[in-house]
Amino acid sequence: MTASRPQPKPGILDIAAYVPGKSTAKGAKVHKLSSNESPIGSSQKAIEAYRAAAGALELYPDGAATQLRNAIAGRFGLKPESIVCGAGSDELLQLIAHAYLSPGDEAIYSQYGFLVYPIAIQSNGATPVVAPEIDFLAHVDAILARVTARTKIVFLANPNNPTGRYLPFSEVKRLHSGLPANVLLVLDAAYAEYVRHNDYEAGIELVATSDNVIMTRTYSKIFGLAALRLGWAYCPSHVADVLNRVRGPFNISAPAIAAGVAAISDQEFVERAVAHNEQWLPWMSGELSALGLDVTPSVGNFVLVHFPANETHHAHAADAFLQEHGFVVRRMDAYGLPNALRITIGTEEANHGLVACLKAFLT
Repeated sequence: MTASRPQPKPGILDIAAYVPGKSTAKGAKVHKLSSNESPIGSSQKAIEAYRAAAGALELYPDGAATQLRNAIAGRFGLKPESIVCGAGSDELLQLIAHAYLSPGDEAIYSQYGFLVYPIAIQSNGATPVVAPEIDFLAHVDAILARVTARTKIVFLANPNNPTGRYLPFSEVKRLHSGLPANVLLVLDAAYAEYVRHNDYEAGIELVATSDNVIMTRTYSKIFGLAALRLGWAYCPSHVADVLNRVRGPFNISAPAIAAGVAAISDQEFVERAVAHNEQWLPWMSGELSALGLDVTPSVGNFVLVHFPANETHHAHAADAFLQEHGFVVRRMDAYGLPNALRITIGTEEANHGLVACLKAFLT
């Protein structure tokens, strides 16, 4: 029988669509703490470069994003030809899955890994395989135990969103050494700039010395350019060649390229963003813990907060109460954590206001 309307390919309708953090709430002033955006805005240099690019909107951008790749390469000491830029690291994750996954393949990610991973896997007809975490931390042995002949990719967010925890470089290297040579290890380092621990490495070293490691980064977090959708991947040359074959010919806008070049050079802004987070992340964690809430240790610009499993003070009630008072946070139901909320580190005003609001909710 002929279908009554066009049908998507098998598996697409099994995908749980990604739901971004809410942006609105009640109250005269809304504090959006749901999407891990920059609480200090964007680099003024990036804003000025973006505005200057508005004078030539009739022209296509440079499809190779040459200036942006050169700027990134110069900042981190990389080869420009090994950098692929995309519309956020989300697009790059999708491109990787599109290029390397087929029906019958498997890809692994950790239990509380970024929800874009299963979407990218399933949309290419492959099977997502979940490796359990221990204490909200990816477990190398659990990942390796799930590698089969069908495994083609392992996705690892490090630091992880939404837990905020990270694997030290020694464990990442152990994971890589345990993988077959034909399996890609994708290190999603969206929050790398916030980490100030000597045992952490974002992935540059592994990419430079391996044929099967990719590191993805984003401009959406510490650089404060989430509205522009800009990210980049550092990969072996053969992988860069593949991704450049499947990406769109003009996948990054000219204003985004201009802003990205300016932002990567504005180290003073980055240092200010890091300093803000180093001040308020421990403060927020301590204040929430003092209220009797369980806070997962985080190295990102957010905290994962667990609420009591009772009728009055559960996470859904807390979320509703916060929204009533103008605070938008992220519920974790989609991650299988219905009694947790993820809270972005905000401005001084937002941080104090949120803690005061939760104190009123819990008393």
